Amino acid sequence: MRSANPALKGSTFDKFRGTSFSKKMTLSGTVNKTFILLLILMASAIFTWYQYNLGNPVGHLIVIGLVGGLVTALIVAFVPKTAPLLAPVYAALEGLAVGGISANFEAQFNGITLQAVALTFGTLFALLLAYMFRIIKVTQNFRLIVFSATMGIMLVYLTSFILGFFGMSVPYLHSTGPIGIGISLFIVVIAALNLVLDFDFIEYGADRGAPKYMEWYGAFGLMVTLIWLYFEILHLLAKLRRN
Repeated sequence: MRSANPALKGSTFDKFRGTSFSKKMTLSGTVNKTFILLLILMASAIFTWYQYNLGNPVGHLIVIGLVGGLVTALIVAFVPKTAPLLAPVYAALEGLAVGGISANFEAQFNGITLQAVALTFGTLFALLLAYMFRIIKVTQNFRLIVFSATMGIMLVYLTSFILGFFGMSVPYLHSTGPIGIGISLFIVVIAALNLVLDFDFIEYGADRGAPKYMEWYGAFGLMVTLIWLYFEILHLLAKLRRN
């Protein structure tokens, strides 16, 4: 067996190996939970989308979705046992933001939402196949590189958010020039590679007999990455359209 995900090493999973099969995490169970979360996300997003198209203000829904989704995600991340309850809540809240932001981009660039959705799920299935056939192998170095790059991106975004209060921004981050597009493309690649880490996390948990609630946790992790990837692709396409 390949090296384990650091978050799932040792006694964390070993102590569950004696539990009955019905109480263990499975790949099929995680896939089912992921579909449930996607359906909740889509229903919530469609609601906000139509509110926008009807001319109703959706700014407050986007803020509720983003802030509520962030708070919910932090709770689930630190307390995985809350995933069965809070993962659906996270999907519903993020759907509000996804629908409102997508409708706003669609109003500016016709067809951009469909392109972003197609690219997001195309990337998901392409990387899933690459992972299944071990074209991409998850090693400790792979994890370290992707994790470090992800933390670096999050730090840049946090810096940009703080600078925004002072009327400043991180150079080239939102630029539509070659450097700005290159930065967005790099971020899209890192977001996509996080999907591979999610696949590895889910497979390892299922192999080691993780508790049943980890199916919701694994599905939640996939949702977080997919939403991030979708927003980054949307941002990249908008830059290309403006350019």
